[in-house]
Amino acid sequence: MSASATSHALRALESALGTELIDRHSPGVALTYTGEHVLPHVRDVFASLQLVRATALAGAELKTGLLRIGSFGASATIRVLPPLLERFRARYPGVDITVTEKPDEQTSRDLIERRLELAAVTLPKPDFDSQTLAIDELVAVLPFNHPLAKLDTVPLKELTIDPFVMTRAGSQALVTKLFARNGLRPRVEYELLQLMSILELVASGKGVSILAKLALPDQYNGTVFRPITPGSTRRIGLVCLNESRLSPVARAFWQDTRRHRTSQKLGA
Repeated sequence: MSASATSHALRALESALGTELIDRHSPGVALTYTGEHVLPHVRDVFASLQLVRATALAGAELKTGLLRIGSFGASATIRVLPPLLERFRARYPGVDITVTEKPDEQTSRDLIERRLELAAVTLPKPDFDSQTLAIDELVAVLPFNHPLAKLDTVPLKELTIDPFVMTRAGSQALVTKLFARNGLRPRVEYELLQLMSILELVASGKGVSILAKLALPDQYNGTVFRPITPGSTRRIGLVCLNESRLSPVARAFWQDTRRHRTSQKLGA
């Protein structure tokens, strides 16, 4: 909806309600008290209007449109989503695609507030419709010349001896729970958000780490990746607020992804 159309719709809504929703005396854009309480319902109305408009314009052919997908982190953005998006682009070349990466909780909030229709997140998510895309596992990240690098599988307890580089990205909660579940505590000396920073620290011998396998490159100079025992896995899935209310573009991706995953299972 254009800025002009939005302004007219807002004026009409204020007229119908008999009160202002936007504080026009504020230096910026600010909601009135009533506006703050009405906003969630307005979002629902606009989402419904956008769905009707998208259905009327795009129809079943999907010659044009916009697919907006959220992602909780590197595992989904780099490994899980790309092949699915490539298939979709080949089938619907006129559809524009945007992927927005935010932490899991923020991505879920964007879905609830209708900023996104679809997102790749960690499961389970009871409040959303979902389909599983991949199973990810945690692995030890070690300097290539570390004694533990000689092992095929690294005991989790051994990773509490060296300085530990803790990720602050999507797998942090999983790593923390893994240690706690086994009555262990790592010697955390670094807490870093960026994957490349963690890999560089480990490669330089500053410590060891545990990261999600799908977030990692196939190899990184100066490091090795090893399975952990006991280990931990997580499900990565595609979710939406309500499958039956998706726009035509989002519904097409949802259904295409489901068909692809089903065919993979049948071919396994």
